[in-house]
Amino acid sequence: MIRIAVLVSGEGSNLEALLDFEKRGGNPDGRIVLVIADRSCNALDRAAGHRVTALMLDRQALGKKEFERSLLAGLEQHRIDLVVLAGFLTILSEKVTERYRRRIINIHPSLIPSFCGKGYYGERVHQAALQRGVKVSGATVHLVDEVADGGPILSQQAIEVLDDDTPSSLGRRILEQVEWKLLPKTVASYCLYMERNMSLSQKLAECRYPGRGIVCGMNERGKAIIAYFITARSIHSKNRALVAEGDTVRTKAVDESLLVDPSLIIYRVMDRLGNDMVVANGDQSDTILDGLRRGLDMQQSLQSRTFEPDEPNYTPRISALFHLGTDPFYELSILRRSADGSIDRSFYTYSDVRLGEAHLIHTYERDGNPLVSFTGEPRMVHLQGDGQSIADQIWDALDKEYRVAVCVKEVDLTGNDAKLVIRQGADNGSY
Repeated sequence: MIRIAVLVSGEGSNLEALLDFEKRGGNPDGRIVLVIADRSCNALDRAAGHRVTALMLDRQALGKKEFERSLLAGLEQHRIDLVVLAGFLTILSEKVTERYRRRIINIHPSLIPSFCGKGYYGERVHQAALQRGVKVSGATVHLVDEVADGGPILSQQAIEVLDDDTPSSLGRRILEQVEWKLLPKTVASYCLYMERNMSLSQKLAECRYPGRGIVCGMNERGKAIIAYFITARSIHSKNRALVAEGDTVRTKAVDESLLVDPSLIIYRVMDRLGNDMVVANGDQSDTILDGLRRGLDMQQSLQSRTFEPDEPNYTPRISALFHLGTDPFYELSILRRSADGSIDRSFYTYSDVRLGEAHLIHTYERDGNPLVSFTGEPRMVHLQGDGQSIADQIWDALDKEYRVAVCVKEVDLTGNDAKLVIRQGADNGSY
């Protein structure tokens, strides 16, 4: 599901059109989870009416630099995949457009490239069109880059300019007859495109501090991909490396003199039992493997386990099992602390294993004190490349300040051909 933020400055009728379209089921691949205004405006009331989280960041009071810093912080906090500008009057700098490259959509009330760019907004657009004597006008939905109204066009729709049109009447007809329909439909189409094509790297880059994470799926070559990565903040958490021993991958302390409590640092990351590949962010991997030996599935095996006892973070335990063979499937699980302190055990099984698709889960939604646990279901990602390439993609997408190690196992579904890649520091080893 693509998480959408809508940026507004005024009445919010396009926001209302987007929310109504979504409510009618018109955008099954996207959901508006955040509205941000750069000034006090009626659009904030519309968001409240639909029970959507809304923020007002006063652009004039904050100044451009602090406004954009707060804007990016809000987008990251709410894990926004797609930004939609709906009557938003602040021109975004390259700092924002680069951060959300090809993930910001704007609607402009003219047929671009006519009557667009800096200074063309509101009735100024329609006044210019009438002065030029054009016979048709309309609206354009386009991607946003560092050039005002200069990004690639996604859709356009025209209407006839009437002989007695005024800037006000032309603008109103374009809004009601074109914008309210064109923008929701285009956003829905783009959400579908993103859902099918968002790469693993893009998804990882959205979260600066994901903690530890797992990726399970199949690359376009028909090979199973099982990946694990570690990011860390503290000296003790960074004091880890991955080592391979046959089918087993374990963590070890880089400097044993810094090791205080090994119970949450040293564990079996990845192993194999017959056709079952197991990966986990803690010693629950041993619990799963012991359960499999006794004929239990992963869900049954983990009934005795909970989240980690590292108060106040209560880090979730995440695990995955990839079953190889003629009918492959994979299952991801997360054991996390609920608001009332109870254990939430969630399991997600994917039996329709498709080429080039995978699912990503990680321990933290974002950085913080305490850290915010992963929410919702595993994210679907587009997966391409061999094990080495995927390891490089993950490593490059992780923040340099936090990344510690990555391992990726690429396995033929017969189980006969397996390759392990580990990246950590300057190391880039294949096994």
